[in-house]
Amino acid sequence: MVLLWVSVVAVSALAAPDPGAGGQRRGAARVWPAAPNVVLVVSDSFDGRLTFYPGSQVVKLPFINFMKAHGTSFLNAYTNSPICCPSRAAMWSGLFTHLTESWNNFKGLDPNYTTWMDIMEKHGYRTQKFGKLDYTSGHHSISNRVEAWTRDVAFLLRQEGRPTVNLIPKKTKVRVMERDWENTDRAVNWLRKEASNYTHPFVLYLGLNLPHPYPSPSSGENFGSSTFHTSLYWLKKVSYDAIKIPKWSPLSEMHPIDYYSSYTKNCTGKFTEKEIKNIRAFYYAMCAETDAMLGEIILALRQLGLLEKTVVIYTSDHGELAMEHRQFYKMSMYEASAHVPLLMMGPGIKANLQVPNVVSLVDIYPTMLDIVGAPLPQNLSGYSLLPLSSEMFKNEHKFKNLHPPWILSEFHGCNVNASTYMLRTNQWKYIAYSDGTSVLPQLFDLSSDPDELTNIATQFPEVTYSLDRKLRSIINYPKVSASVHRYNKEQFIKWKQNVGQNYSNVIANLRWHQDWLQEPRKYESAIDQWLKTPANPKKI
Repeated sequence: MVLLWVSVVAVSALAAPDPGAGGQRRGAARVWPAAPNVVLVVSDSFDGRLTFYPGSQVVKLPFINFMKAHGTSFLNAYTNSPICCPSRAAMWSGLFTHLTESWNNFKGLDPNYTTWMDIMEKHGYRTQKFGKLDYTSGHHSISNRVEAWTRDVAFLLRQEGRPTVNLIPKKTKVRVMERDWENTDRAVNWLRKEASNYTHPFVLYLGLNLPHPYPSPSSGENFGSSTFHTSLYWLKKVSYDAIKIPKWSPLSEMHPIDYYSSYTKNCTGKFTEKEIKNIRAFYYAMCAETDAMLGEIILALRQLGLLEKTVVIYTSDHGELAMEHRQFYKMSMYEASAHVPLLMMGPGIKANLQVPNVVSLVDIYPTMLDIVGAPLPQNLSGYSLLPLSSEMFKNEHKFKNLHPPWILSEFHGCNVNASTYMLRTNQWKYIAYSDGTSVLPQLFDLSSDPDELTNIATQFPEVTYSLDRKLRSIINYPKVSASVHRYNKEQFIKWKQNVGQNYSNVIANLRWHQDWLQEPRKYESAIDQWLKTPANPKKI
């Protein structure tokens, strides 16, 4: 295995049409020199900011840097839902989360939905998928399901163990995430033994689990904790001195949704600077291992003479907080969680181009169809990225308004006790919750506050009002929140009836066991009260 080869809005702008608005073009007619192959590599939990800042200052990512030099980098790419299954459902369908109704990690895209890969196959492409998919349903525990359904209940329960790190002290241990490496090997072997012999173009998908933290230990001292796990080989790719210790707001000053998230993720206790720095260092090391797997695909394409005939796209389903805002995991609209990498290179793609426009994962679907030359369905939420990245589009001013100057992200799963909606524009990030009134919104000016430490929603009421109006023109979010609330209650009732009278004992032996066992009647009563109330979002 060769591991290293590198050849080297303002508010007024929000008047752009909504998805589906009459006459809005999502792609553009063009002629490729030849139908290119397409390779899409999608990792998990990769903070998109690492592809441009702090980048090589904190961790060595040679193949991401290679893609940057030889292709187009989207500096402001976002997930449409900061959790695995709903995010992937958006990417494979080209539809926003409220349209797929992928509310959590077990309710994803309809398996019969026509994906972009289905359409590419109908247009003569040979298709292949390896690794993590998770767009119809994720492989998650009953604990995770119950946590999502009962987020509307008026109680606080630690749903996670305290995050921890685990180091393999071997300088020669390269293959830490064995399953990802196996899938990478399968993809490389398919390229060598099959794809290289095709007379028709192909599309290859590789899904990686890294740099997602490792699963909770089933027993022992760290029961229930998520582990940032790597080897000394990868840790040496990290510049420890360059690691930034994020600033935290005092617990008493946290937004109520943030406090709930930090509490349920078991992060409200004291953390030493060393603990925080280690978690972040180990996470960056896991990103370096991810980069190497991407590199194996690039190397194989080059060795087979396919690289110049193939459009390579790299992205991730969401980011990883890695102790920013007193949290790990995702489930948040903060940049570390919602900002994803998105890089493209290949025939017709501009080299060494950085695109500042806001884009999101629903744009993958129309981009794939635009590469093929297939007509784009009218109902898509996304827009082709080719006008922003392709040399085929010489008159850039003609297409500058193809993609609206905003993106939408939403979250309805566990570890957050209200449906969350984020409207991101060039300057602003607006986050609304629940019905829009029972929970205060957040507004951040990312140009002056990139760490998102100061909520200025009340300081700029005109901006807040305008952004909320724009958000409501895209999605009736109070109605969606109420729908999710009803869904959670219905699903919990079905589960409770199936389990029977022992449901409380079952919950007591999930990851919540420590809190629940101490005061079971307290939590049972809270659930009883929740089940008796009308199915409308509660005040938080």
